[in-house]
Amino acid sequence: MIEEQVILVDENDNKIGLMPKMEAHEKALLHRAFSVFIFNNKNELMLQQRAMHKYHTPGLWTNTCCSHQRDGESNLEAGKRRLQEEMGFVTDLEEKTSFIYKAPFDNGLTEHEYDHVMVGYYNDNPNINPDEVASWKWMSLEAVKTDIAQNPQFYTAWFKIIFEKFYEFINVNKQ
Repeated sequence: MIEEQVILVDENDNKIGLMPKMEAHEKALLHRAFSVFIFNNKNELMLQQRAMHKYHTPGLWTNTCCSHQRDGESNLEAGKRRLQEEMGFVTDLEEKTSFIYKAPFDNGLTEHEYDHVMVGYYNDNPNINPDEVASWKWMSLEAVKTDIAQNPQFYTAWFKIIFEKFYEFINVNKQ
């Protein structure tokens, strides 16, 4: 099986090449990624716990799903594809914002991503893929914010960054 390629980008999200995913993470090169946030009609966020065998951040809680766009795939197409692969459903998505972050991990790999943040709505239970997801739950944004403050070690780096810097873009319950 050929290793998944990521899209290398500059600081303006212009494609500058392709590289195997692990090599990009070993070299800490900036590449395109996305994070999907799914809400229900109670304005609760669907969180996933990453599978225990993931090569980084296993067992940590994070947004509904996230991954990397494939070459030639739009951000929304990639979000819907990965939502189906990880959580077992598809829904309409809307891109809300994007940002660059860099997060080194204990295993020597580094996430350096131009992350596109998308929001969608869904009210049923997911059909999680156990190869990708250990568990899931609905939580209000306020409960998530409080838990991140009290237990930051239980959450992924990108999820904490999004909550700290981009809360207003994902808070669908603002009046």
